[in-house]
Amino acid sequence: MQLELLNEQGQASSKVDAPDTVFGRDYNEALVHQVVVAYQANARQGTRAQKDREQVKHTTKKPWRQKGTGRARAGMSSSPLWRGGGRIFPNMPDENFTQKINKKMYRAGMAAIFSQLAREGRLAVVDSLTVDAPKTKLLAAKFKAMGLESVLVIADQLDDNLLLASRNLANVLVVEPRYADPLSLVHFKKVLVTKGAIEQLKEMLG
Repeated sequence: MQLELLNEQGQASSKVDAPDTVFGRDYNEALVHQVVVAYQANARQGTRAQKDREQVKHTTKKPWRQKGTGRARAGMSSSPLWRGGGRIFPNMPDENFTQKINKKMYRAGMAAIFSQLAREGRLAVVDSLTVDAPKTKLLAAKFKAMGLESVLVIADQLDDNLLLASRNLANVLVVEPRYADPLSLVHFKKVLVTKGAIEQLKEMLG
């Protein structure tokens, strides 16, 4: 598998060999969907809480007599059938949303995403990506010269200048290969991978 090598003007200058085990796999839509959904679910926190009929503050007095009114039988107003009553199966703060994904499935799903990005032309390689100072303006100008607006950068080494310069750019994310996640790969319009990061991805996903 060969990937485009971009220069500082965002033009393809040559081709770079990439391992087929990571960038040449078939696209498995069901697997990719499962990996992305599991990643989102595992990031979810149980921060919501509802009350059951025991916790709702209501009187326990019977609203009306049992027979003779023509209305349905009712024991107390905290019933889940009533407006303002307790929930039957309330959401609790300790609710667990995690989904288990096997390592082999996760690696295969990530490789399928990388391969599809390469086929769609959304993935390219750069020799390296550096800025002279930790200035957002410098990095924004570099991406503008390359014609990139929404970009995920996977760099083998992150220096402080690059990390600090990218923090205030809303549509830019710079990560190391081990922190590349399936949701970011799908979200960003362009993915830039440094040459050194290709070898690390091969070791992780190959």
